[in-house]
Formats: sequence, C-alpha cells, structure tokens
Amino acid sequence: MVRLREARDLHSGWHIHKHRECKMSLSSYVADRRALPVMAGGAAWGEAFADAVLLLANQVAALLLLVLLSPLMGAAALGIWRVDGAPVVFAHYRVGRDGRLFRCLKFRSMCRNADAALRELLERDPEARAQWARDQKLDHDPRITPIGAFLRRTSLDELPQLINVLRGEMLLVGPRPITAEELSRYGSARWHYLSVRPGLTGLWQVSGRNNLSYDERVALDRRYVESRSLWLDLAILARTARVVFAREGAR
Repeated sequence: MVRLREARDLHSGWHIHKHRECKMSLSSYVADRRALPVMAGGAAWGEAFADAVLLLANQVAALLLLVLLSPLMGAAALGIWRVDGAPVVFAHYRVGRDGRLFRCLKFRSMCRNADAALRELLERDPEARAQWARDQKLDHDPRITPIGAFLRRTSLDELPQLINVLRGEMLLVGPRPITAEELSRYGSARWHYLSVRPGLTGLWQVSGRNNLSYDERVALDRRYVESRSLWLDLAILARTARVVFAREGAR
C-alpha cells in the first residue's frame, strides 16, 4: 500500500509539474497578446455577441450529438475497459483561446504508461526521436493498443471532445488543439491560433490529416482563422463526415 501511494503521489506530482510548465511557457505569449491593440465601441460588442451566439449554437449541437452518439460512445468505452482496463478516457492539457489551458478529452488509445514508454523509445531510437521532433507524431507508435488503433482509424477516439465543446473550451470546427510546447513552432501564426477556440474537426482534418507535414498543418490552421465563416464551418463539417467514413489520412 505504501508503494502504491508513493507511485500515485509521484504520478500526480509529475502532472502538476507539467501543468505549471505549460502555464509558464504560455505567459509571455499571453502577455504579448494583451499588449496588441483591441477593437473599441460597437465593433467589439458586435464581435462578442457573434461569438456568444456561435458558442451557444455549438453547445446545443454538441449536446444533441452526445445524446445521439451515446450508445456508440458507451460501446467504445466498454471495449477499452474489457481489453485494457481503466481509465477509458484520457485527458491531456491543450492550449485554448487566449492561452487558457484545458484538459482535452479523448478515448484512451494508448497503453496506460504511454508517457514513460515514449520517453524510453525516444531515448533509444534516433529515427523515432527525429520524427517526433519534426511531426509530434510517429508512423509506427508502439504505445497504441489494438482497440486504440481501431478508434483512431475511425476517429471515434475524439468523440469525448464533445464534452469540451459543452464546456465552452472548444468548438465543433477550429484549429487542431495543440500543447503549450507546440505553440512555439507556430511562429507568427500563434496569434491566429490563440484568437479562436480549437475545434473537434477543422481544415487540416479534411485536407489530409496525418498525411500532412507539421508546417502544412500550421499553414492550414492559419488559413482557417483568416477565412473562417459560417459557410466554411458547414463545408468542413460536411467534408468531415466523408473523410471519417472513407478513413482518409487516418492512422
């Protein structure tokens, strides 16, 4: 029992440490953003009202989707639990609008010691280390479980993010949720990312997904923010359904 408690405390302390690191790495970005000029008067009120309406519409849609998809989500959760035990949902810190950190939810598709397994792999495999540094992804990730591979190919692993939409942390459509460490790789596009809520789907997901390089993903996120509109969001949602069913770019 003592060893179990020590392991739990160590695991909890590591996550608290990583959370603090994320907040510290974001502080300069958020401070700089607040120094940028802001709109005044009617324009600012109009943007705030439009944002509130957009968020409410997304939350209503997310609630309906959660109800409709609850049997499918329940089956996915049961499959994970029966094959690999609990937890069935994984929460990882991502950067939201204006640099707010939030816990982005996914069905767990990796082994339970995924962080330690990744560190060990990167230490002994230079090719994997180079690919991770370049793309933040691995073509052949040994941490992914068999049922996790299925969930990823079908994009079912991302359905818990509907809860993030309900919380107001994400929208159905937006840039890909990224970590604080990734934000530095966005260059000047980081302001585009920080100006909106990340999305459950987005332009990069319907334009090749994992077949794209990291720089291409950043460029698509920037392009989305610069040209976002209701019609673009609806078009992306329609294309998302086709991409998911065809499993285009899924790994």
